[in-house]
Amino acid sequence: MDISKWMSALLQLLILIPAAVSFYLPAVNQMKYPPAKTAFLCLPVLLLFTPAAAFLHAVLLIRTNILLLLFLVPFFFLYRRTVNLDMPRCLAIYIGVCAIETFPMQLGYAFDSALHPASGAADLSFEAALFRLGLSCLLLAAFIRPAVRYFSWAVDSLDFPKIWYSAVALSVIFLVFNVLAVPQKYATLHAGRMHWLFPVFELFALAVLTAVYALFYQNASVILKHTKLKERSRLLEMQSHQYHKLQEHIQKTAKLRHDFRHSIRLLASLAQKGDIGSIQAHLKEYEAGFPNNSMADYCKNAALNALFGYYHEMAVSAGIRTDWNIELPEPLVFSETDMAALFGNLMENAIAGCQTLPQASRYFCLTAEIQHTDSLYIVSTNSFDGVTRKRKERYLSTRHKGTGLGLASIAAVAEKYGGSAKISNSDTEFFADILLKIHKT
Repeated sequence: MDISKWMSALLQLLILIPAAVSFYLPAVNQMKYPPAKTAFLCLPVLLLFTPAAAFLHAVLLIRTNILLLLFLVPFFFLYRRTVNLDMPRCLAIYIGVCAIETFPMQLGYAFDSALHPASGAADLSFEAALFRLGLSCLLLAAFIRPAVRYFSWAVDSLDFPKIWYSAVALSVIFLVFNVLAVPQKYATLHAGRMHWLFPVFELFALAVLTAVYALFYQNASVILKHTKLKERSRLLEMQSHQYHKLQEHIQKTAKLRHDFRHSIRLLASLAQKGDIGSIQAHLKEYEAGFPNNSMADYCKNAALNALFGYYHEMAVSAGIRTDWNIELPEPLVFSETDMAALFGNLMENAIAGCQTLPQASRYFCLTAEIQHTDSLYIVSTNSFDGVTRKRKERYLSTRHKGTGLGLASIAAVAEKYGGSAKISNSDTEFFADILLKIHKT
């Protein structure tokens, strides 16, 4: 075995180490394991592969580039098993890093052609392999900050598979072009002005690819801002819808409140006369005409009390057994609008969940209580048919495509007040455990 060939191949293959680090930079928040454990899992594979592949190159004269291409697929599946990412994002990161790493490869050939013009890519020199490894490490150092600070945000936030697949397609173009442009004989690089045009073109292509990734990030930012605006608009529509429902309920009970004043006057007059029988008869008649779904006194805030009353009527009319115990801070230290959004979405989702079952199986328990004087705990449990749509740990709406906006609104309110919202389910029940911090003024 030619030791010099083995050492040169080993240096060429060590480019996998900066490449492996680069794979995890944009996925820094999506790693399944801590960095130390991930390194413990991946490094043995690389340390076994590189000397073995260098041996194959030295003995069987298999080119290192072919060996790398052959192992791209198994390395990809190893990478995917260590991150919490779907296929589009995994591919976009993996192919993108592979495309970037082809530029040190090409510049290494340009450097080697200057040192050994009679040689070719199959016999990369030790010096050129070291130069290529150094360039790869420099690229890693240059991309650490933007990858961790910016692209990791896009990876975490941008949940649009088509956009990620488009990024894959762009990276594949550069990757395939550089693989096909490998100079088999360096004599081709010394024809005319190719000896300097080739490295200049590669540097220009690297700049173009970097600009493409920067534009991708800018477009991702615009898309995410637009998506958030649409979600906020939908949330405002939902709050407006709840407000109109509340107004309808108030209007429906306005006649009852108006007539009640006349009843009070009549009862007062009968009481002055001592006509107990007439009082009892009038009360009996009034009670018979009183709607069964009249609003209970859930809390002292009139708007929220009306909201609870409205959804309680909805639950009763749907044949849902309810067990509600509501305790809110007095005076209300939270925004009335925020509380209407939180409870409205919570009750609307629970009632919709109950309606997926036969009436005999429908129940909805809701508790809100103050604990330790500084925390409001809200616990909701409702029956449902067990059918959910989830992406990773995020619940998706079962009534339309996309994320469940009601749950997103609940989480946003909880976060605003320094608390948390934990949503979970079993095969038969849906749970919401919400904590809000009470900051007294």
